[in-house]
Amino acid sequence: MDLGRYLRNRLLQVLPVVLGIALLNFLVLQLAPGDVVDVLAGEAGAATPEQMAALRAQFGLDQPLAAQLLAYLGRLLTLDLGWSYRQNMPVLDLILSRLPATLLLMALAMGFALVLGMLLGTLSALKPGGWFDHVVAVAVLFAYAMPTFWLGLMALVLFAGKLGWLPAGGMVTVGLQGPWWVHALDVAHHAVLPALTLSTFFLAVYARLMRSAMVETLGADFIRTARAKGASEPRVLAGHALRNAALPLVTMLGYQVASLLSGAVLVESVFSWPGLGRLAFEAILARDFNLLLGILLLSSLLVTVINILVDLATALLDPRVQLHAPHGVRA
Repeated sequence: MDLGRYLRNRLLQVLPVVLGIALLNFLVLQLAPGDVVDVLAGEAGAATPEQMAALRAQFGLDQPLAAQLLAYLGRLLTLDLGWSYRQNMPVLDLILSRLPATLLLMALAMGFALVLGMLLGTLSALKPGGWFDHVVAVAVLFAYAMPTFWLGLMALVLFAGKLGWLPAGGMVTVGLQGPWWVHALDVAHHAVLPALTLSTFFLAVYARLMRSAMVETLGADFIRTARAKGASEPRVLAGHALRNAALPLVTMLGYQVASLLSGAVLVESVFSWPGLGRLAFEAILARDFNLLLGILLLSSLLVTVINILVDLATALLDPRVQLHAPHGVRA
């Protein structure tokens, strides 16, 4: 199947999935107690029932559930995600202002996890049962067992509080002046702790997965043939084994995007990172359901798009895999 036809078919598959997710999100959020008017009244200190009723009428919250649902779906057709009554600005503008920070954090975390996981898994597979393999196994088990928020708090106390090596929170230094590269270095300095914290669990997964795949690949016939032909060990590893052993990691990456997004909620809250995760947490506290619906919809879109890209990467790495619309890829 050619690439254009494959992408068109996959996007047609995505539309009903995303619509179903949006519908489910809307109905589930309606079950939550309270609304944004309760939060606004609480923050104001006092409000009469008449004032609260007027606010609900202004926001359209006094309409029947079916009418609110139809209005929500109608807005989606015009790419209108609604208005955040708590932040007093369009939901789409809010999301677009926070999206780059979350994408940067996810890319750095996934980059750390992939590079270090592949490196540790490959080195462990060179001598299975050796001392390095045992050390990596213990470290991986430790990473599995540690909750992300606890690890983030401990890193904050040690590296920001005690040692003072890294910033305690935020994405930029307030009032920083200088050329663009000074700001870039400042953002990178602030991103070290949250990115490493978010990557820890995925690093452990990829290290174990890479070790297993590399041990199996190094024992394959085509590896023995390459060695028999006189290929050097670095060439065998980089040119033959690594490409085949990396395929399970690419597949796993697509499945773990949703987990990465949910992990970002905790990490961004701990490190005050101004991304979508922290915005979603604030929306939950404020009962800002329009904003929360927009974030959930964008997250589902992001997950489906990345899964399509993973299928394309799998087909690129393994010529035996063919693009096939109904199931993504097939061998």
